[in-house]
Amino acid sequence: MDSEVMQVLSPVQVVALVGVLGVGAQWVAWRFRLPAIVLMLGIGLLVGPVMGLFLPDRDLGPIYKPLISVAVAIILFEGGLTLEYHRLRDAKGPVRRLVYLGAPLGWLFSTLVLWLAVGLSWQAAAVFGGVMVVTGPTVIAPMLRQARLRARPAQVLQWEAIVNDPVGALIAVLVLELVMVLETGLSAGEAVWLLGSGIGFAVLAGLAAGKGMEIAFRRAWIPEYMKVPVLFVTVIAIFAVTDSILHESGLLAVTIMGMFLANAKLSSYTELHRFKEHATILLVSGVFVLMAASLDFSTLTQLTWRAALFVILTVALVRPLQVMLPLIGSNLPMNERWLIALTGPRGVVMVAISGLFGDQLVEAGIADGALLAPLSFIIVLATVIIHGFTLAPMARRLGLSGSEGPGLLIVGGSPFSVALAQALEKCGVISLIADTNRQHLTKARHAGIPTFYGDILGEAAEHQVEFIAYPSALTASDNDAYNTLVATDLGPEMGRDAIWQLSRIKDNSRHALPAQLGGQRVNGKLTFEDVNQRLAEGWTLRSTRLTDEYDLEAWEAERPGAEPFVVVSKSSGLRFIGPDQPVGAQSGDWVTAFLPPELSAARDAAAQALAEEAGDVVKEQRERKEKGT
Repeated sequence: MDSEVMQVLSPVQVVALVGVLGVGAQWVAWRFRLPAIVLMLGIGLLVGPVMGLFLPDRDLGPIYKPLISVAVAIILFEGGLTLEYHRLRDAKGPVRRLVYLGAPLGWLFSTLVLWLAVGLSWQAAAVFGGVMVVTGPTVIAPMLRQARLRARPAQVLQWEAIVNDPVGALIAVLVLELVMVLETGLSAGEAVWLLGSGIGFAVLAGLAAGKGMEIAFRRAWIPEYMKVPVLFVTVIAIFAVTDSILHESGLLAVTIMGMFLANAKLSSYTELHRFKEHATILLVSGVFVLMAASLDFSTLTQLTWRAALFVILTVALVRPLQVMLPLIGSNLPMNERWLIALTGPRGVVMVAISGLFGDQLVEAGIADGALLAPLSFIIVLATVIIHGFTLAPMARRLGLSGSEGPGLLIVGGSPFSVALAQALEKCGVISLIADTNRQHLTKARHAGIPTFYGDILGEAAEHQVEFIAYPSALTASDNDAYNTLVATDLGPEMGRDAIWQLSRIKDNSRHALPAQLGGQRVNGKLTFEDVNQRLAEGWTLRSTRLTDEYDLEAWEAERPGAEPFVVVSKSSGLRFIGPDQPVGAQSGDWVTAFLPPELSAARDAAAQALAEEAGDVVKEQRERKEKGT
């Protein structure tokens, strides 16, 4: 039956199927909050070696390996595009230590484990050791959100993953080139010349291509709509040209090119950054499914007990040494050091690179290079499962868990922002108020509300604001244009369904903005002036928790004229009430609403009466106690 199925699947259909399976797995993972890597691995194994639906080598033929090579080149270019020097310089001491010292140590210790414990040749061990440095930025971010770590350890883990991603790839590329040159049987002088000239040409080609793109973009030699296609084609061209000079040097060239463009401060950087993110998601999904489908179960039998030993030594020995040694003498508390040392999930980039490099080693006559792909799958799967289940409990045990409630970033300091933050605090929501005017934050600071003085879109915010702790945002400054800008900029990162915005003053048909700009509108037509005017007139923001006995109908009946503004739920988090949207609050949810002046005064009077009554009870108890004594 399998052979009959394969007869009707053309290479085009196979490529389409891989795309659907890879992207579909990522969507299912997002929808049900599951590790995407595990799903892609399972799907690839299922349609490949298990069912025999398609096998990449057989069904794609000679185009399979070139496709993988080009995909890895673009992935490494994307990695280089994330490495901005000013971010590395501005990063805190622990991050610099983990990059400058931790990456080389991680390569050294991983190489020794792979050589001595797993039994790989020194060539395969050295190449795979470089790939082991990468901790997977696309994997660590969801784990940090789920574990709700405190700011500092979360930032260290995230920045280490981002910076070490291209660093580990560079180490692996350089070691692979060294191995490939040595395996050619050249003399020492010839090997040094070939390696040096190849690496030098790759570096110069990457820098030249990056500089050329910078000049072309700055001088408007390329129109906006063609910048991304031209860049895409240039990456592939540079990879092909340099790779023809020295095998695999093209990967080094495109990584250098990405690093150069990342630091060129181009005005089109945002568009380029988003494009490469989209391209990387597609390529990583396809490469991961293809690699899993091409696995040979007979190769796994060669690992036997050594695979388990490899996982144990990596998690319990290599990673702790890679972190703890560089952090000696740092100002990081010991509990944070241990949390970072025991957290190091690997990602799909490792699988893509190791699969390609393993094939190159096999072609060079190093047979155990075939073990790199299955080893990478094993370590990725093991670390995702181990750290996915242990990070949150370990953080709680070490006292490094953040707030369990959903956080809200409020852009714009005003009496309304302070009142909203105070009302949501009762619901367990921690708010951060950000503003570019220090005076606007005075009342918030006096109320004990966390604040950030500066532009929330600036570089300072990237290092000082724990965005992971604030999955939702409300833009509520006195500048409608700035609110729209912030909501539009944060939308791709946080998700547009989590970005909210007060209505603009001029929001009629003449001044209406396109749907892709700004955030979701809250509570009908309420503007910045409206919400603050309400507070000045005596309206208040109050939060109430619903129960089985006290449901939404009872809440509405007791509060005539109240306008629900926010619903906080344990299952779905924080949600503002948009125009013509039902409240939809259930038992256990919190409802934060605007109460009109007369209702606010009545509830204040009732609260005051209860307070006076409680005071009378305490006073009476004291008198009785005094008489008794």
